[in-house]
Parts: sequence; C-alpha cells; structure tokens
Amino acid sequence: MPFIALIVATFLWGSSFIALKIAFVEFHPSQVIFFRMFVATLCFMLMFRRLGKIDYQAGDWKYLVGMCLFEPCLYFVFESIALKNTSASQAGVITSLLPLMVAVGAYFFLKEQLSKKAIAGFIVAVCGAIALSLLGSETELAPNPVLGNFFEFLAMACACGYTLILKHLTLRYSALFLTALQAASGAVFFLPAALWFPFPVEYSSSGVFAMIYLGIAVSIGAYGLYNYAVSKIPASQATAYINFIPVFTIIIAFFVLGERLSIWEIAACGVIVTGILLSKSSTKN
Repeated sequence: MPFIALIVATFLWGSSFIALKIAFVEFHPSQVIFFRMFVATLCFMLMFRRLGKIDYQAGDWKYLVGMCLFEPCLYFVFESIALKNTSASQAGVITSLLPLMVAVGAYFFLKEQLSKKAIAGFIVAVCGAIALSLLGSETELAPNPVLGNFFEFLAMACACGYTLILKHLTLRYSALFLTALQAASGAVFFLPAALWFPFPVEYSSSGVFAMIYLGIAVSIGAYGLYNYAVSKIPASQATAYINFIPVFTIIIAFFVLGERLSIWEIAACGVIVTGILLSKSSTKN
C-alpha cells in the first residue's frame, strides 16, 4: 500500500504544476495558494475526529513549526515564483533532484553514509538541471526559465528539509494530522498576501476548478498519501518515487497545455536522469 500511495501521490503532484499554471493566469499566486490551503483546511475540519494520534513531547513545537515553515510556507513562495517564470514541464523535471538532495541532507544532518557514486550522481544531475534552465526558451507562459528553475530548485531545498523533519514527526503523529496542520498553517501564512492583492473582476470556471482541485486532490490527497508512505517506509525510499513527478508532469502538460520540449531540453533531461540512475546504482564505500 505505501508504494501504491506514492505512485498516486506523484501523479497528483505532477498534475498540480498544470493546475497552478491555469490558476495563475487569472489569480495572484498568493490567492491561489491561500484558497488551496483554505479548501483543504475546511475539509479537514469536517473530519477532525479522524486525524489520528497526537503524542506531543516537549520540544516538538520546533519540529512542527520547522515542517510547516519549509512546506507549505516557503515551498509555495518559491514555487509560485518558479511557475510564473518557467514551464510546468521544466519545473517538473527539477523536482527529480529531490531524492538526491534528501540523501545529501541525511548525510549532513542524520549522519547517514553517502557513497562517492551518489555524490557524482548528484553533481551530474545538478549540471543537467542547470543545462535545462539555460536551454529553456522564453514563451508567454515561461518568460524567464533560468530564474524560474532556480526558484524551483529552492523549493526542492525546502521540500528536502520538510521530508527530513517529517520522518522524525511520523513516529508520534499521524500522517493525516500532519497534513491538516500543513494546510491550516499555509492558509494563515498566505491570508495577508491574498487580501493585499485585488481579486480579478472576471474569472473563468477553469481557474476556480483548478484551485479546488489543488485544495482537495493535491493538498489533501497527495500530501496525505505521501505522509502515510513516509510513516511506513524509509524517507530515502519514499523520495525515490519523486522521480515519477516529471514524467507525469510532461505527459499531462503535453495534453493539457500543449507544452513541448526541444531536442536539447530532452537531452538535458537525460543528463538529470543519468545522474539519478548513477546515484541509485551506487554502493556504500
């Protein structure tokens, strides 16, 4: 079940890039993220009694605040800037760096061993991400791919910190409770900015539907399934499934947004995949 949950979660996350691009056309990013978190919070309030165990221990507040600060707060600040400047496909590819970043983070903060091949794979994958950014062509929906991909990389750094803290917290808190806490903290965090910017006078049903989809299917579904999986299997094993996100994103963006990657951009994606495979085939030295 954890592995099925991860596949479904990565599909939903892959589709979230497309939904965000659709919603950002009419609404300010802060409004989109707030409405997304607000919808999720309302849903969690309806099932408050089913949020599961809460075994609070002294000092846990630091981990809980850190988790929420990393994701959704800072994560969505960076990702909103990213998707305003780059394509959904390229942003999706950058997410494939997350498993390697978690491995590196675990090496420094959890003192887990990191092989030389894993380090080499990380360097190759980062080089591929840089090449993908530099090769990205400017379009109406992706006016500055280099800037956008850089902020997507920062979003992945936040996701890395979130994953490392999450693994610690799942020992005492249910996945559903942690997901609900993320949604509520995100709604509070983005509320001031959402009210600051004027709401559009006219908007389409597709933009509203995209935000509702993000709130229910992604903020509840994807995060809930991922948090459940992390509570059952090692964090490094769970993050490996993040590599499905760019695949789903590119496929969905092709059919929904009509996005295309050039031959050189596909080659850069291949470099990223090579780095990931190199790191996964490594053995401890």
